[in-house]
Amino acid sequence: MVLVKKSTQPEVGMRLATLRRADTTVAAVAADGRWVPLGYRDVGALLADPDGPGRARAVAAPGAVPGGEDLAAVVPHPAKVVCCGHNYAGHIREMGRELPAHPTLFTKFADTLTGPADTVTVPDWAEGLDWEAELAVVVGAPLHRADRDEATAAIAGYTAANDLSVRSWQRHTGQWLPGKAFDATTPLGPVLVTPDELDPAAGLALTCRVGGELVQSGDTADLVFDAPALLAYVSAFTRLSPGDVVLTGTPAGVGAGMSPPRALADGDVVEVELAGVGVLTTPIRIEKTGTEHRECA
Repeated sequence: MVLVKKSTQPEVGMRLATLRRADTTVAAVAADGRWVPLGYRDVGALLADPDGPGRARAVAAPGAVPGGEDLAAVVPHPAKVVCCGHNYAGHIREMGRELPAHPTLFTKFADTLTGPADTVTVPDWAEGLDWEAELAVVVGAPLHRADRDEATAAIAGYTAANDLSVRSWQRHTGQWLPGKAFDATTPLGPVLVTPDELDPAAGLALTCRVGGELVQSGDTADLVFDAPALLAYVSAFTRLSPGDVVLTGTPAGVGAGMSPPRALADGDVVEVELAGVGVLTTPIRIEKTGTEHRECA
């Protein structure tokens, strides 16, 4: 059964963000170079209200995205965060592999997400911290066993993500979860851009820089499984709700693939840029613990 019958995506282009205000947050829409608060705690809550996108559209207006705000992850509390690996055709062919017939998926927890300018801190025993620039898609309507057209209609918009990964823990077993789920290690944002303004299938430049050095340069037109394909596939086995987030994979250039392999160090600054969305700027802090990592005995 497919639950989505009509799209809740806005009819005119919008940029939405979740602003931090003292000890709370608020969803806002860009209008004439300023942020207009919308009365929802975050963008996910706005999308969960069938009237939310319409209320945002009523005050949205063209103009530069406002600066100077403290932004949270654009969707801070999704029920589900689903991620896809091995999804850029050029990267897969570089590794001498055949293109996959099905997406390689894993999940994250909501508390792995963090803001677009937040410092990411990991303990010193979390060795091999690596960058992964990604396009993320945010769900705007309930989806269950959707076809491609229904999945397309249910896309609320797109944003940028950095799937920072602790390679040492990712490789403990064949399951990637431990290395992908350290607290507050997945910057998401800075804004959500609606599909009428942004078309990843047409090709959006996706880059990553470490200390100003370009390490990744990809194009979203090279995705094997694009956003509608991923949403349709995921919705076949689990229901998706407004505000859920799907990361679509990373292009070539991660540190683990370099010779010799490279990892992020204390004081590094990682910049992920997605054309039409903006930049995630992430300072890295390696916490000195004086202890060894705790593994199962």
